[in-house]
Amino acid sequence: MILVGSKNPKKLLEVREILAPLGIRAVIAVNLPEVEETGASFRENAALKALAYASFLRAPCLADDSGLVVPALDGEPGVRSARYAGEKATDEENVRLLIRRLEERGLRGPAAYFQCNLAIAVAGPEPRVVVEAEGRVEGVIVHRPRGEHGFGYDPVFLYPPDGCTTAEMDPDRKNAISHRGAALRALAQKLGDPALRAEIDP
Repeated sequence: MILVGSKNPKKLLEVREILAPLGIRAVIAVNLPEVEETGASFRENAALKALAYASFLRAPCLADDSGLVVPALDGEPGVRSARYAGEKATDEENVRLLIRRLEERGLRGPAAYFQCNLAIAVAGPEPRVVVEAEGRVEGVIVHRPRGEHGFGYDPVFLYPPDGCTTAEMDPDRKNAISHRGAALRALAQKLGDPALRAEIDP
């Protein structure tokens, strides 16, 4: 069993769906404190959240940070993906700002990637991160949203091998190719270490 800390219900559903076939049960933590994401990278923010949640819950906890990176926009939206258009921005507002930024620079179909970093921290006198994992999926940005599935930037993230956006994929296909799926599978492989598994789930 893994205790998962997040305030995004759609993200939590994906985590559960991906971990279940790997034999890992995800239990959702609720009433979590707000954690200021001050890290300069997805990895740093994932660790910040995992440490804060483990300390608050007094139990091992998994946290993630993920987002979209467009190299031609100097890495935007990056670690600010969820709040690109403002702290309370909706997915639609973030997507509109992304497209506007691309149009301002005359960019059509630029390369982009989704990245996900995971961290599990354990509680104790000094909470610490005990395992990390990372996943990435490469694609390009389309200027017109397509598809009804997923969330965030999925409607404008085209996965070239399939010729469709991740919002047009059914959940099983998206989980098979997604950055979060890759990160969780890498994490599950690391959790095959009995010593590490015992530390997280004694």
